[in-house]
Amino acid sequence: MKRLITLTFFAVYAVTYSQQKITFTYDLAGNQTIRTLCLTGCSSKPAREIKEIEAVVDEDLQQFFPGDNISYYPNPVKEELYLKWESVDLNMLSSALIYSVSGQLLRSYNNLENLNTLNVSFAEYSQGVYLIALKYKNGDEKSIKIIKQ
Repeated sequence: MKRLITLTFFAVYAVTYSQQKITFTYDLAGNQTIRTLCLTGCSSKPAREIKEIEAVVDEDLQQFFPGDNISYYPNPVKEELYLKWESVDLNMLSSALIYSVSGQLLRSYNNLENLNTLNVSFAEYSQGVYLIALKYKNGDEKSIKIIKQ
């Protein structure tokens, strides 16, 4: 009887603690960059605290491209994305378009010439990846991937 209890105890212990955990690391665009297999004692790092839009400072903003004049926060987004830009050489931002991954236009923001910030609501969208395309008056276009959690 003691052997059965001891064997049961070790079997439960082995099943409980033998599960392996895989952790993922992502870059700013949402692409998976590192996959790590945790065999013993791995702890996941705490999720980054998402701030209110009013509390966002320039250090929190992520840039579209290094050295770019367009920045955004947060990615991944839960409810609202904050976009900020600066006009360079009188090349003003004219519109922002939100697309699903399949290419369907979900929302457009036009007449942005006199603005330098935009709050984009993602509350009505389901979880997934979305594309934001920014169009300039001179015809240039930039786009980024945004992950909705």
